[in-house]
Amino acid sequence: MKKGIKIVTIGGGSSYTPEFVEGLIKRYDELPVRELWLVDIEEGREKLNIVGNLAKRMVEKAGVPMEVHLTLERRKALKGADFVTTQMRVGQLKARIQDERLPIKYGMIGQETNGAGGLFKGMRTIPVLLEISEEMQELCPDAWLINFTNPAGMVTEALLRYGSHPKVVGVCNLPINTRMTLAKLLGVEVERVLIEFAGLNHMVYGLDVLLDGESVLEEVLDIMSDPDRQVSMRNIAPLPWEPEFIRSLGVIPCPYHRYYYKTGDILEKQLEEFKTGTTRAEVVQQLEEELFDLYKDESLAVKPPQLEERGGAYYSDAACNLISSIYNDRGDIQTLNVRNNGAISDLPRDSAVEVNCVVTKAGPEPIAIGELPVSVSGLVQQIKSFERVAAEASVTGSYEKALLAMTINPLVTSDVKAKQLLDEMLEVHKEYLPQFGERLTQN
Repeated sequence: MKKGIKIVTIGGGSSYTPEFVEGLIKRYDELPVRELWLVDIEEGREKLNIVGNLAKRMVEKAGVPMEVHLTLERRKALKGADFVTTQMRVGQLKARIQDERLPIKYGMIGQETNGAGGLFKGMRTIPVLLEISEEMQELCPDAWLINFTNPAGMVTEALLRYGSHPKVVGVCNLPINTRMTLAKLLGVEVERVLIEFAGLNHMVYGLDVLLDGESVLEEVLDIMSDPDRQVSMRNIAPLPWEPEFIRSLGVIPCPYHRYYYKTGDILEKQLEEFKTGTTRAEVVQQLEEELFDLYKDESLAVKPPQLEERGGAYYSDAACNLISSIYNDRGDIQTLNVRNNGAISDLPRDSAVEVNCVVTKAGPEPIAIGELPVSVSGLVQQIKSFERVAAEASVTGSYEKALLAMTINPLVTSDVKAKQLLDEMLEVHKEYLPQFGERLTQN
């Protein structure tokens, strides 16, 4: 690899970008980034300029020789890249608000990566990422595409199944966030803890927890049975798990499992928020406005601590650790979204899974875990079915496949409501769903 690295971040105007820049600065000795290109679209020009200028101040303050480039020309940025990260939101936060509010209107959970909201975020996003995959194969065929865009499982599934570019990895901050939290609850250094993760993105389980190589799963299950010591994330209500449920499950659920195991409680809370207009999307919109006001301050040259309120803690660690391990041929273990290749034997070999991988210069190699425990395999299979059909709908623009995907998802409660909700969401989001053009024209 040539001296110095070129990284391209598509969705560079994201509020998360300063954390990524901080991660690159911290690792400059091991990861000498020569050029960082922040790319966005015309609608994101203002945010790109605000975030980009903050990134330049951060680099200058740190004294590292990294050039930061801002552009709306994606192809220009991609040429000769070594790593491309994607963190986009097609339709911006206005679309997320609809993804959350419309399902609630029909008495279903509204969430941007789960249920009907997750389906529509995926269908808006996948065609754009497939375009990027095609451009990368032409302009930077040796580069790694590292996707952070949600719903990461569905998106990685589509990129692996339909994309032109084979070097694809999906990344999520949830596994590293869980590891950090459990280490804190155990009162030990995070380096001593290894969690054996397996499943799908936002549907991943900790099958075992090792402390200095010895299982402490029973102790962790005790911790998770304590209502005062919960593993959650800022964007998910920290509803306590029932001790008997955690014990019988026998593995560690992730915070997103609350949507599936505590559907009624979450829905009740969302219905209350819906009445007052304070869904998570509206909260995030307010946080974004406050963050960008901070970013505009020309005296600010570091990542502000308020960014952690946004829900992206350890985002830069997940992304930068992966890039560094590939670049340095490190051979360490990270939890990533990759092609299964038999790692989870009761899921299709060619599907995307979230599992521990050994990361070298050849990319991530998934670690085989065999079959999932019977207590969790059914739900994982159902969500994988949803992701597969949703990815097909995203690519083909098939109304029937979109309806099938929505109805398969356990957070959508009836086929009649599914059709009504699908029709309304297609209409609301039609600007960003050109693949459904003929159907939308008929309506």
